[in-house]
Amino acid sequence: MENIDEKTTDEEIVLRVQAGDKEVFGVFVDRYQGKLLRYGRKFLAQKEEIEDMVQNVFISAYQNILGFDVTQKFSSWIYRIAHNAFVNALRKSKTQYLSIDFDTLLSHPAYEDPDTKEREQKETRALIDEGLEDIPVKYREVLVLHYLEDLPYKEIAEILEVPIGTVGVRIKRAKEFIKEKIDKNKL
Repeated sequence: MENIDEKTTDEEIVLRVQAGDKEVFGVFVDRYQGKLLRYGRKFLAQKEEIEDMVQNVFISAYQNILGFDVTQKFSSWIYRIAHNAFVNALRKSKTQYLSIDFDTLLSHPAYEDPDTKEREQKETRALIDEGLEDIPVKYREVLVLHYLEDLPYKEIAEILEVPIGTVGVRIKRAKEFIKEKIDKNKL
């Protein structure tokens, strides 16, 4: 695609699509398909269902891109579309999940050693992966977005359309739930 590389921002690509260069929308598929598939796996079990949902997310994004406000972050917008699709699919399947609070589970030192931080992130991701199937959706989604997708609270709040404080509370409760689950398994 002409004049598009990894340095081209999503919002610049949106402007081109909105101006009629529809072919550059494929860059979004390249950039986000893997991320959205990974995100979907935290909500749904069937690979085919996840792939279908991700394709529907791209179709929805394409159909609605003319209404996208380029002063906003495209990544938040497409994750919000994906989030809504996955949560709706979960609700339809009537699968039940538990809740967790990660703030209690994880400490936040004043100084963060990069090696320690990386090790803790790997351990946290492993714990999250283990416990996600038992977590209620509203807590699971914040964990996935924050710890697995490395999104800041502000962007998670935009995606979920909730106040930033709610994101923090949900993460805290999700951590507590996981800690409780771990403590029960130790008995």
